[in-house]
Amino acid sequence: MAKISFKPGNMLYPLPAVLVSVADSKGNTNLITVAWAGTICTNPPMLSISVRPNRFSHHMIEETGEFVVNLTTKELVYATDYCGVKSGRDVDKWKEAKLTPVASEVVKAPCIKESPVNIECRVTQVDRLGSHDLFLAEVAAVHVDDAYMDEHGAFHLSQAQPIVYCHGEYFDLGRKLGKFGYSVKKRLDAAVKNYYS
Repeated sequence: MAKISFKPGNMLYPLPAVLVSVADSKGNTNLITVAWAGTICTNPPMLSISVRPNRFSHHMIEETGEFVVNLTTKELVYATDYCGVKSGRDVDKWKEAKLTPVASEVVKAPCIKESPVNIECRVTQVDRLGSHDLFLAEVAAVHVDDAYMDEHGAFHLSQAQPIVYCHGEYFDLGRKLGKFGYSVKKRLDAAVKNYYS
């Protein structure tokens, strides 16, 4: 198989397609779809989102220094796309996407009731990188839908059917291929068994 050279660009796929809810200093709210989001630190828990300065939600994040990352699912794919192609300058995305705002615990921006996970964030740093501004944020609170909790208190996000964004298209997650550490588990199990044999 031959490789073809492409111009330099962003080809890091798939990505989480998240709905970010924001509020301005007057209490007006909006939703924006962000595919450029990521985990950046465990302790303290931090994440990042990249937003173009001309997006309607950008000034709201700058004003309050807060936002909520709401994870998306197969059931929310239409709303996820709608909130990425329509501007809050022109439409009420909450109403048009049939999403329900609920008060957050810590930040001013609301959470999306229909999302299985809501991550309340406070901006700690803004890097103006060119086409996008990178907002680094500390996680202030997390809420999960109890429908995906088991009797042992474990959360099963896969049951919510999360979606990803891949080069202009949305996909749900397919079958499970393994879990963290599975590549060495058999060898470890065999080594332990041999040790005690």
